[in-house]
Amino acid sequence: MNLRMILTGAAVLPLSLLVGQPAGAASADPMADAFAKASSTYEVPRDLLVSVAYSETHLDGHKGQPSASGGYGVMHLVTAKTLDKAATLTKKSASVLKSDDAANIAGGAAVLRALADELKLDAAARKDAGKWYQAIAKYGGASSPSVARLYADTVYEQLAQGIRATTPGGETVTVPARAVTPDRGPYAKAADLDNPSTLAASTDYPGAAWAPAHSSNYAVSNRPTSDAIDRIVIHVAQGTYAGTIDWFQTGPRPNPTSAHYVVRSSDGAITQTVREKDRAFHAGNWNRRSVGIEHEGWIDNATWFTDTMYRSSAALTRNIADRYGIPKDRTHIVGHSEVPGADHTDPGRYWDWTKYMQYVTGGGGGGTNPHTPESVCGTGYKVIDSSALGTAGTVFLLYNADNGNNCVATIKKTSLGQATATTAFLEVEGKPRVTDTGNFEYYAGPVRAAAADKCVKWGGKAGASTYESGFEHCGS
Repeated sequence: MNLRMILTGAAVLPLSLLVGQPAGAASADPMADAFAKASSTYEVPRDLLVSVAYSETHLDGHKGQPSASGGYGVMHLVTAKTLDKAATLTKKSASVLKSDDAANIAGGAAVLRALADELKLDAAARKDAGKWYQAIAKYGGASSPSVARLYADTVYEQLAQGIRATTPGGETVTVPARAVTPDRGPYAKAADLDNPSTLAASTDYPGAAWAPAHSSNYAVSNRPTSDAIDRIVIHVAQGTYAGTIDWFQTGPRPNPTSAHYVVRSSDGAITQTVREKDRAFHAGNWNRRSVGIEHEGWIDNATWFTDTMYRSSAALTRNIADRYGIPKDRTHIVGHSEVPGADHTDPGRYWDWTKYMQYVTGGGGGGTNPHTPESVCGTGYKVIDSSALGTAGTVFLLYNADNGNNCVATIKKTSLGQATATTAFLEVEGKPRVTDTGNFEYYAGPVRAAAADKCVKWGGKAGASTYESGFEHCGS
């Protein structure tokens, strides 16, 4: 007799029905279960696996539709790269890996484990999330070490912050915040695009990192002398920050693509990939007249459009508009879908144009800081370096070539008009550190010192984030 069945007259009923549970009941937490199973099967730390997926897609498989760079599913398995490798390792078809969340998660875990094996991580090392850094950097498939580092750093920053995400099916997946020291290995020597250092001085927008697009993805020009710049075009990348930068750096290819800037969702970080004088390939017939700004995320998932992203992008748009005399209105600041002849739909229905334009024009409840590092430090000072202080602000190092002085100013991005703890400091080698610290409404500083022939250490604090450089910028 089958102990799981009970005879009732002529009917044979499953025991599960008699106790109120439907036979073969689906799990209430299918994605959480899929992460747990894949983690156990391939010995990839569960929280790290979720962090990779969240950094890639916010746990949204987009119903099997690909990203702009050809990636599928929650783990963003890329055609001809990780997708094919996952198919080989899991013995599942590409179509299943594209459309089934559990299979996709297993495929991503299998690829990560294979990369760990290539790095010769033993069982003990595989239990240490920090040891997976190089495998994760390779998983992203970046074409340059600097973008690979950017990709992996994003995953570890997400792990440190913790995750509480709602899937398209309504399930909540969580990861507790945990501090992990990543073992970057050779990537420690790669350029850190989150700390652009002197690269900031070479960009058109102060504070932006510089990661040049492949020469086939834009046209060298001499704007605005050759062509007037009178439009700013807003895009959504259908991909991640690191993935978009890497896509612009990849070429040549049949569909050359780029934008002048890319903005990150989590903290509003900005990377410039094409000079404003040059024509990025982003808006068809409007390439000659426009500056293009890509935003990390997908048009069908509103979670990517953070207030921090809006504020950061709006500040960039305002800066561009001021420099070229572009009116700050919806005729001159448009979405990709509004470009004549465009066949794209971005930024999509979740993009909040009302909020964005309020920030561009300086409205929105004091959402923009009226002060700039140049206005704080004074005439003659130019930004030569900067570092983001999380989402709370940015600390800037400036130099005045006329008198040989440096200046540091910390410009707040949040809690504007409210007195909150903010700090700026400057230390000339061989001399005491000078610090301006207190509860300030908009900025800390200016902290000035003569350092024409000396190295300087500089930094600041806003909110919970602190930055301190080593001795650098010697002689400037």
